[in-house]
Amino acid sequence: MIASPNARLRRLARNDRGVTTAEYAVVTAAGCGFASVLIKLLTSDWGQSLLKTLFQLIMKVVGL
Repeated sequence: MIASPNARLRRLARNDRGVTTAEYAVVTAAGCGFASVLIKLLTSDWGQSLLKTLFQLIMKVVGL
């Protein structure tokens, strides 16, 4: 018996449900890791001086 194309697509979609959840978990973990590195970097002395320099440069460009 040959299955209809729609039945095959439904079966494939049903098999991929867990993959989508795993992808969301990986992206969430990567985002949290990136955020923690960024927070650590920007709260360091070097990060603070970088932010201050960037802010001063933006203010010069704007004219304030």
